[in-house]
Amino acid sequence: MTASKRPTRNRHGKIRPQAVAGSITKQTEEPLLNSLLEDRILTHEDLDQIRELHRIENGWVGRVLLNHGFCSRLELYKHWASCLRRPFVDLIANPPDYSLFRDLDPSVMLDERWVPWRISDGKYGRTLIVASANPDIRLLDIAKEAFGIGSVAYIFTTDWDILQAVSTGAGKTVAHIAGEDLAENQPHLSASRGPSWHQWLVLASIGAGMPALMYWNRFVGLDVLLTILNVYFDASIATKLVFSLVGAREVRKEEEKRLRKLIEGDGTVRRRVADSHLPMYTVLVPCYREANVIPIILRNIEKLDYPRSKIQVLLLLEEDDVETIEAAKATEVPDYMRIVVVPDGKPRTKARACNVGLSLARGELLVIYDAEDRPEPAQLRDVVDRFDELGPEFVCLQARLNYFNTNQNFLTRMFTLEYSLWFDYLLLGVDKLGLPMPLGGTSNHFRTQALRELGGWDPYNVTEDADLGIRSMALGYKVGTIESTTWEEACPEVKAWIRQRTRWIKGYMTTTVVHTRSFRQLKKTTGWRGITSLILFIGGTPATFLINPIVLAWGLYGVFGLPLPNFHLVGPITALNTFSLICGNSVMIALSIMSVRRRRQWSLVGYAFLNPVYWLLHSTAAWRALTQLIRKPSEWEKTPHGLSDLDEKKEQDILRQQI
Repeated sequence: MTASKRPTRNRHGKIRPQAVAGSITKQTEEPLLNSLLEDRILTHEDLDQIRELHRIENGWVGRVLLNHGFCSRLELYKHWASCLRRPFVDLIANPPDYSLFRDLDPSVMLDERWVPWRISDGKYGRTLIVASANPDIRLLDIAKEAFGIGSVAYIFTTDWDILQAVSTGAGKTVAHIAGEDLAENQPHLSASRGPSWHQWLVLASIGAGMPALMYWNRFVGLDVLLTILNVYFDASIATKLVFSLVGAREVRKEEEKRLRKLIEGDGTVRRRVADSHLPMYTVLVPCYREANVIPIILRNIEKLDYPRSKIQVLLLLEEDDVETIEAAKATEVPDYMRIVVVPDGKPRTKARACNVGLSLARGELLVIYDAEDRPEPAQLRDVVDRFDELGPEFVCLQARLNYFNTNQNFLTRMFTLEYSLWFDYLLLGVDKLGLPMPLGGTSNHFRTQALRELGGWDPYNVTEDADLGIRSMALGYKVGTIESTTWEEACPEVKAWIRQRTRWIKGYMTTTVVHTRSFRQLKKTTGWRGITSLILFIGGTPATFLINPIVLAWGLYGVFGLPLPNFHLVGPITALNTFSLICGNSVMIALSIMSVRRRRQWSLVGYAFLNPVYWLLHSTAAWRALTQLIRKPSEWEKTPHGLSDLDEKKEQDILRQQI
């Protein structure tokens, strides 16, 4: 391929033509409506309604037509092609020459909605024919630049045809970028690599030093080991205590502010961005083996209060998940929702699927929801308002998470206590202190362009959310929280809970390894405070679960004087173990009690005293996670959804009580 001028290439070596600067879409809106009216697809009454909706929502009138059901996609694009005096082609029936895709960046074809269709040899030379869902004739110049061909013509097709063509013709490229982009371009920030040499040196020193010390004098060796473990255990819990108390202070300020407004009756109306100025929003919903929750997804997305012409929902389904794909196809999916089949590849993780979704995203903002999530209806608008208040340095806002099936059993009650503390208090404190924040697995709202600049999600990290939160701050961005809740399903089965928690703890271990490996980058943007938080909070979370059985065993020895053959602990070490056992558990019980206050979940107070039992389950998962970190660090253990015993009416009653 010889170009007349040197084309721009992306970091994968694919040709990335310059973007279209403008569009003649607006100029064709009235002719398009008139054409549909003439063919009796629309009525005069429809036109009045369409124009009113278009005035409110702004954007392209075609979105109003599709999302409010005035016409089909095929009718819309065929009439649009007629207005433009261009032939219309169905790319499913008449597919492109996929060999022409070889050197093109798939994201450009998706962003600008065009693909090379055929090259024809005519009397006057070769002509490139471009299939487009974008009416701007400047696409011809883009195609000339990319292919170095002087003669270019274009035909018209639908945006769905473009998506299908790119998925088929460039699927391997999309899959490779989704799985390997971060590893190839920012390897120091990817979990695809193991520990660095200096991390191995530290591990080797500890691995050799402690046995040598124990061999020299097992009493001294044991004392040193227990001192280190107890100090780290206590420091990690103290860190969570500080973050939670700072968060509690912020919660109190929020409550006082709301109460003051209520008492003073100042009539202040919350500022809202008008519908006509709302940005396009992409919603990613990754699903794997979840055919049973497809109707739930549709129901919950439908409840979002956001103009349908400004929302793009991508249902991300794995290629081998035939059952879920068939269930989705059998469901009446609204026009703004797209079923995206993620090409098969490794590693098969949620992060990789989300990266495929990111490559297709057209929204200025983007959010990820899990299949069973129930976000508050106004959440997208709340995020737009909050981003509007904050500076461009904020790349992500984390919504608060909680559970709708709290009272199903012991496990769901403990899970709710944990999430209430984590999202209502602890992360709020981290946000206030400006420290690296691990994002939750869902309801992360991003500025799409900034997310792309960050490299998307790391497919090799099984808590890609936590990693991305830390990476955002390491690269100079900020992450915040939003006072809006997404309700999830707490896992009610112990075996499934252990698998889920194993993945989370393993991911926190991986995130700690990755970001201590390149800690200079994080130190540059957050200082030593950020490094300390990473070690004591992100790394300390799995570490406390690993250390907990040891603290429990030696603490009981100190409290009850239980005999341990051939060992003798000096008094200060026994006292330290006892302190860790009693104070550590007391702090976490007290914080669990505090966590019920904001949502008035008073029935859970008694369960807070069972926190030590719950921590033993964490310890089981933590040691399992450590084993997996060594043997299979990127393996994703799927958490089943749809296990709640609540029907839709009961769920809604519970949510109304808790909001």
